Parts: sequence; structure tokens; C-alpha cells
Amino acid sequence: MKKLAAMTAILALMSAPVFAANQGGFTGPGATQTQSGGFQGPDGSVTTVENAKTLRDDTWVTLRGNIVERISDDLYVFKDASGTINVDIDHKRWNGVTVTPQDKVEIRGEVDKDWNSVEIDVKQISKTN
Repeated sequence: MKKLAAMTAILALMSAPVFAANQGGFTGPGATQTQSGGFQGPDGSVTTVENAKTLRDDTWVTLRGNIVERISDDLYVFKDASGTINVDIDHKRWNGVTVTPQDKVEIRGEVDKDWNSVEIDVKQISKTN
């Protein structure tokens, strides 16, 4: 009986990577591979700076506009037709993308609200047309 239990445990451990490779996830704009299961569809609606300032802390947003100024190491000013907001972009988020104030960009990230300020903690940035 112990041998049967041991063999079952070994078989389960050996097949775990096979099951992990087929787990669900996101398939849609920005996805890098086809997956089975999970959400399929748009990854959130694009909003405006004005609207983003009114959203709850940690709300996921997508903004389109221009980065017009660098304030400090990771802090920039982002501008769209409705206004401006500070965005925090870590060096690792650039992924080799070079942006000038004339380039239209799409940023995705989370609203970060403090006592008296609102900024966007950017998780992804890309140039748009």
C-alpha cells in the first residue's frame, strides 16, 4: 500500500509542469502567447487624466497622450486633452522604448492616491500612432 501511495505522489509531481503549462490567463491585446481559459476581450477602456484623478486608489487605468516633462529620476508629467498628471515610471518599465514630448504614448498602470496628490504608477508604456 505504501508503494502505491509513493508511486502516485511521484506521478503527480512529474505531471505538474504539464498541467501548469495549460493554466488559464489573458488572451487578447498585448498577450504574448495563446492560452486556454481565462479572460478574452479588451483589457480595459482608455480613460482621461481628468477622470483618472477621480478614481479610487489602485484602480487600473489606460491613458493616451504625451509625456511632456521629466520632474525627477522616475517622475514625469503626462498630458492629454483633459489635463496633466504626474506618472511614476521605473527604469525597467521603459523596455527600450525612447519617447520625446512629441510622441503619443499609451500608459497602463494604477492610480496612486496620497493625502493631497494623485499620480499613476506605470506598469507598461508603449508608443501609439
